[in-house]
Amino acid sequence: MTTREPSAGSTPVISLALPVRLDATNAGTVTQALMARLREGGQGQQAQVDASALQSFDSSALATLLALQRQAMERGASLHLHAAPVRLVELARLYGVHELLLPAPAAQPA
Repeated sequence: MTTREPSAGSTPVISLALPVRLDATNAGTVTQALMARLREGGQGQQAQVDASALQSFDSSALATLLALQRQAMERGASLHLHAAPVRLVELARLYGVHELLLPAPAAQPA
């Protein structure tokens, strides 16, 4: 976990990283560790979750991300997922939670 010092008037950012493997065998431990790190941040803090290392996962990865999202919302913080593997995005769409976890695409100018 890293925390960036905010520039004047900006929101502090806490960076979280998903492991290479996140499935039913380790999701409980990973979720608890990431949530503890998220709690270390202050109210209204922005959390960025780096999923670039994630290679092996199941729906437990979605459960972990939803738990982080819920905790962030309770703390008045925002959670942003970065570098999500295509398979994770597809799984989120299949489960109908992609709009909760993934940013909407930017509107194209007319």
